[in-house]
This record gives sequence, C-alpha cells and structure tokens, in this order.
Amino acid sequence: MNLVWQRFTLSYLPLKEYLRTSYLHSSLVGLLHSWRQSSLLMQWGETIAAVLLSVVYAFAPFVSSDLSGLILLACAGFWVLLTLSDETTSNTPSVTPIHLLVLLYWGIATVATALSPVKKAALTDLRNFTLYLLLFALCARVMRSPRLRQWLITLYLHISLIVSVYGLRQWFFGAPALATWVDPTSSFSKTTRVYSYLGNPNLLAGYLLPAVVLSIVAVFAWASWFKKALALTMCVVNGSCLILTFSRGGWIGLVVGVLILIGLLYYWWSLQMPPLLRTSLPWILLVSLTGVLVFATVFIEPVRDRIFSIFADRRDSSNNFRKNVWTAVFKMIQDYPITGIGPGHNAFNKVYPIYQLPRYTALSAYSIFLEITVETGFVGLACFLWLLIVIFNTGFVQLQRLREIKSVDGFWIMGAIASLGGTLAHNLVDTVWFRPEVNTTWWLMVGLIASYHKSMFHEQARKFDSTNPEPTVG
Repeated sequence: MNLVWQRFTLSYLPLKEYLRTSYLHSSLVGLLHSWRQSSLLMQWGETIAAVLLSVVYAFAPFVSSDLSGLILLACAGFWVLLTLSDETTSNTPSVTPIHLLVLLYWGIATVATALSPVKKAALTDLRNFTLYLLLFALCARVMRSPRLRQWLITLYLHISLIVSVYGLRQWFFGAPALATWVDPTSSFSKTTRVYSYLGNPNLLAGYLLPAVVLSIVAVFAWASWFKKALALTMCVVNGSCLILTFSRGGWIGLVVGVLILIGLLYYWWSLQMPPLLRTSLPWILLVSLTGVLVFATVFIEPVRDRIFSIFADRRDSSNNFRKNVWTAVFKMIQDYPITGIGPGHNAFNKVYPIYQLPRYTALSAYSIFLEITVETGFVGLACFLWLLIVIFNTGFVQLQRLREIKSVDGFWIMGAIASLGGTLAHNLVDTVWFRPEVNTTWWLMVGLIASYHKSMFHEQARKFDSTNPEPTVG
C-alpha cells in the first residue's frame, strides 16, 4: 500500500535520470548557455529574477489586474530566458513532482480551451493562467536559495503589514462600502467591514490569511528577539485586520489554517515532549481554541451575527445568492462535464447568462472546486485534486526530512502547508483564489514547498551508498 501511495504521489520518481534522457529537455535547456556565460547581466540572473518577484509581491495589493499581468509577463519571459540558458550539467534539481502535475494541469486547461464553446474568451484567460503557472516555476527556482527565499517571505510579510495597518485605520475611522456585502435588513448591516487597498473584504481576508500563518511561524523561525517581536506584531495586526473583514469564508480559512499549523507544530515538537504533555497538549489546545470561539460568539454581537448567518440557509441573502448561482453552475457542469467551458472568468461570463436564474448575475461559481469543474470539467478537477495531494505530500515528506536534521526551515514548510489548507477552506465558498492578489500568494506558497524538494529516490540511493561504501585498494 505504501508503494502504491509513493507512486501515486511521484515520490520516488527519478527525475534527474529522466531529464538526462529527455530529447525535449536536452534540446531546449542550455540552448543559450554559451551566450549566458558571456553576458555580464545574466551572471546576476537569479538576483534579477528575485527582483522581478519582489515587484510582483510588493505591488500586488496596490495596482490593477492589468498592471499585475504585465509584471507577471516579465517574470514569465525571464523564467524562459533562464531556463534556455541553464547549465545542463547542474546537479540542482530543477523539476519536482509538483512541476509535473502543474504541467499536466496546464495541458488539460489547454485542451479545455480548444474544446470550449467560447474559444476566444477562454484563450485570453488561458494566457493569464499560464502566467500564474510560470510564476510558480520562477518562485520554485529562486527560492532554492535560502537567502532569496528569506527575502521574499519577509517582503510579503512587510507588505501585508502595511495593508493591515490601513485596514485597521478603516475600522477606527470608518470606510464606505464599495459594494453590497451585507444584507441591509440584518442587524449587522451598520458594521464596518474593512477592505484596505484591495476594495473587497473577502479578497482582503484571502490575501492576509497566509500572512497570519507565516507571521506565527516566523516567531519560531526568526532568530533574534527583535525579529520575534516584529513577527508577533505582524501576527496580531494581520490577524486583527482579517477578523475585521467579517469574511465568513476568511474566518473559516483562518480556523482551518491555525488548526493545521497547531497539528504540524505538535508533530514537530512531539518527540521532545514528556509523555504526559504529549498526550494532553492536543486536547488543551483544542479546548482553548473552542473556548475562544464560543466566547466571541456569545459576547461579541457582530461575530455572533456572522457565525449564525452561516447556518441561516436561504434566510441569509448571501447564502441564498450563492445557492442560486450554484444551481445554474450545476446545470453548466451537466452540459460540459468532461473538459468544461474553458478556463477563466471571461469564458464563465459568456456561458453563465444562458443558465442563470433571473436577477442572479455572477462573475464566478463562488466555490473554487465548482469553478474548476465548470472551467476544465471533471478531468481538470481530478488533476487539480491530484496536484493538491502531491503538493501536501511533498511538503510533509520534506518536513519529515527537516525534522530529522532539526532545521529551522521546517517552520516555513509548516507555514506554507497551513496557508494552502486555510486558503482552500476559504475558497470552498468563494473564488478570491482566482484574483491576482491571492493567486500570486498561493503560488508563492507552492513554490516555497517545491524549493525544498529532495527526491526520495536519490535520498535512498545516497543512504545506500553511505552504508555500503565501495572497497578501496590498500
């Protein structure tokens, strides 16, 4: 059974051996290597790539989607240039199981575009989808450098702090609602929902969720007391701003992300704990978290209203709206079950009006898994689920390895896993995942996990060689 799982997650795939024998890889990678050796600018290739990624994550919350697209295009072009000019004899792994599943997912999206009933609209969004995937490839490559990895994480945390501070300012001084986010007939209608620079509280919650989780692990990962204090400040400010978005999906994602993180931290430290603490600590933490949630629900009226609205079914206007959209989406899936209508909101906006119920216009399916099924069919959904399994498995396998050597990098792996889990929980009932501010952060977390990848195939071979040394001539 373990062997089946390892094959399913591509854990023992000998990627280096495959790449050495791949005609496509050998004919493209290294094509411009001689030019790179003579280019003064390309001697700083990895640093330039880090600068481009820094621009992405520094400006993502503040600029338009069109400008974000141009920056992503620059990142994609530079990744292609780096890849074509790579050294073919490099021992550094450039491809991971995650890369293979991302490539497969892109291939399915391409087929969905070719078979789409609205090919022109789908082709536009396939281009955007491709840019995000190449962003992942560049992130995974750049973050193999510990120094550049630390820089990008730190940059994202500082930018999120700026975003959160402005969000808290809106809470204290008020902010006009830019759209109808709350049922005007509810007692919650007068409560301010912060949205900072992003213009939407749900989107802000999705953007801040990884920042909250990463700032928690930074408390343990960063060395000096000053940095730990900064990380704790980030955690409090980002967490407060996320809560004040009053995004129910964001709250669900935060709870799920924190629970996953607590579980991983417990796993990390469990071998060092006394037996009694090892047994009782999970229950203590679970009861404490439950107590905080119950206290907030009972004594804080806006929190109580938002939590109870989750279970109000169609009596809550937001729930009713989503259910009516989902009714139309299910009909779309029935008509395009295999490869969907093609990727992107442009294709969705062309097809959805045919199926929508009167007065329930929508820009998306309001669930990431329904959206992916609509766009790429059940084939695309199956591939996406496989990709998620490989991502989380790769992360946990590398966490085990880092735990054995007691590397502080294990905390960043935990943060990435918990962030991805929380983001998925949030997007069960929303689709902010598809917005540039959240999608770029998602692929940063996936790239972070991929950057730590070491093939189990080569690890086992190395251990075998070390325990069975070749005989020497005396």
